[in-house]
Amino acid sequence: MKPLQVITSAKNPRVLAAKALASARGRAEQQAFLCEGEHLVTEALAMRPQAIQAVFVAQGKESLLERLLAGAPDASLPPSAALYAVPEHVLSALSQVKAPQGIAAVVALPALANLESPEGLPALGEHMVFLENVQDPGNVGTILRAADAAGFTGCILAGESADPFSPKALRATMGSVFRLPLARVSSGAAAAQLLKSAGFGVIAAVLDGLPFYERGPLPPKVCLLIGNEGAGLSKALSSAATHRYALPMRGGAESLNAAVAAAIMMYDIVNRG
Repeated sequence: MKPLQVITSAKNPRVLAAKALASARGRAEQQAFLCEGEHLVTEALAMRPQAIQAVFVAQGKESLLERLLAGAPDASLPPSAALYAVPEHVLSALSQVKAPQGIAAVVALPALANLESPEGLPALGEHMVFLENVQDPGNVGTILRAADAAGFTGCILAGESADPFSPKALRATMGSVFRLPLARVSSGAAAAQLLKSAGFGVIAAVLDGLPFYERGPLPPKVCLLIGNEGAGLSKALSSAATHRYALPMRGGAESLNAAVAAAIMMYDIVNRG
């Protein structure tokens, strides 16, 4: 590992650039995001080491990076990756958490799957979750984590769905964002038509749907549609679905949190079809 450069000022341009990645504008301009803490940096080293552009380590904890690299034997940082040792106050200045864990990394944004034509679909696999206007970053991140855990293979984001690379969403993914291919589309209904033409069962999670657990066999390829936390799916996207299902509410609650409902349905789809 090459020597770490020392930065002592929170106003250093490298630090300010990393801090700017907390905003959507900063991520778009730099085409990168910031992952913080041992767990996320470990995931980045394991899954996308060549995408790491810079690493910031708290002074006195320089051995942390060596330990994380040793724990990912196949990881190899690109020669262009900049390595910095910084005081705790500098790490706190670029961090979005109250208690930074001693390390943060700037990582290039991944390429998104292109769904302008059917040729882009294979990148997302045969079990997708489709988020339309899911605006809470915590919900988006939790759904990605649940999708990864359940065995779903890709995620489509539409409308005003939160950026999965925002700090809150990224933390909620617990690293699953490094494993799940993503696409973002401008028209949910057009994407649903594309999925149907490719043989996908397009399953809408709606309150007025048929009982989810009474369904018949689903097609081998499926895409689960999850809508906005308050308004649900748009009429256009719901109407484009091939199946419309509701989870039973046997207690007094009228509905479930979007991430909870998505997780329940994804697990059941994978395990029961």
